[in-house]
Amino acid sequence: MSVDSEAGQLKSEADEPGWEVDPDDEWGVAVVETVGRQLKLRREAVGMRAADFGRALGYGEDIVYKIEGGKRIPRPEYLVKADEVLGANGLIAAMNEDLEKVQYPKKVRAIAKMEAKAVEIGLYLCNSISGLLQTRGHARAAIDAAQPPYSEGEVERMVAARLARQSIFERDPAPALGFVLEEALLRRRLGGTMVWRQQLERLLEVGRLRNVTLQVMSMHCEVHSGLDGKIEVLKFADGTAVARSDGTFNGRPVSDPRQLRILELRYSTIRAQALPPGESLALIEQLLGET
Repeated sequence: MSVDSEAGQLKSEADEPGWEVDPDDEWGVAVVETVGRQLKLRREAVGMRAADFGRALGYGEDIVYKIEGGKRIPRPEYLVKADEVLGANGLIAAMNEDLEKVQYPKKVRAIAKMEAKAVEIGLYLCNSISGLLQTRGHARAAIDAAQPPYSEGEVERMVAARLARQSIFERDPAPALGFVLEEALLRRRLGGTMVWRQQLERLLEVGRLRNVTLQVMSMHCEVHSGLDGKIEVLKFADGTAVARSDGTFNGRPVSDPRQLRILELRYSTIRAQALPPGESLALIEQLLGET
């Protein structure tokens, strides 16, 4: 977020596209407008012009006005630097916690909110590595592969949202997390060899955490119970649960006990058919050694 020391150039929208607010996201718009209004009030309170404020942060005046007008989501670094420049003693930087939620696309915000509260999460994925496990490079490569392609700005925002979900690993007490991944996903060098290796290393790192169980569905398993697609099961401290599956109940989250039983049975069967955790990590290490 610094100014180019030689050229003295300030960052513009062309340098950091894609942080506009979705006008259809009423809650998101309200949050961003509130943050922008607070920034403007604090800037004016210290008698600093928008151009000077932007220069101190390394940004152009146009971005300052857009952020203060609630038309653009400020990046986390922007608020941290703004806090320093305005002497806000952490009050501005603290607003990053609210803005982090706005980064989620509206359609996935509900499930992300539930993930943040769950004490146990079980995930089976057949077409992609879970966003909770993806590295930045892998996430970008996966999103870039979409057709029709997203704009650069959309890609930036989606990557940021995907990585923000990974704060679940920082929770205390930590939730119990279980992942079952298809072996074919681990063999596909999405993003190139370096990105692929970094992703495998990340899987090994997460798979060794005490609260994580990571399993691989071997390609030698000819038929298994996950052929209908992704399954996610979330359990909460009060004993309730929510689950969803791409191929069942139209992919919507369900909490009815009879429907839950179907998806829980399917997920538990998938886990039984997959390689045990130790063998799964050994397979990932083997793949790393093949490069």
